[in-house]
Amino acid sequence: MLPLPETVTLREAQDTLRMLSQALQREAADTLTVDASPLREFDSAALAVLLECRRLAQAFGKRFAVHGAPAKLTGLAKLYGIDELLALNTPQAQPQAA
Repeated sequence: MLPLPETVTLREAQDTLRMLSQALQREAADTLTVDASPLREFDSAALAVLLECRRLAQAFGKRFAVHGAPAKLTGLAKLYGIDELLALNTPQAQPQAA
């Protein structure tokens, strides 16, 4: 699983994509899974990075998924209509103690 950094905005998008692209080439698994749980600050550029990672994974014959997507990232992806393309898996809500 490839982790995203804490911040992916337009400023960091190119470097993040480069890092993920290099890691993808070394990834042996059939599915490229990106861990979005570290994300704390992001904008729509994060979605562009994930879409390009999906495209690269497909070019390498791999499936693509995003694990641990923050609710705000999932909401943004739904707003743009790309949530299903990114196979977003959001963290399960923790049960609250009574």
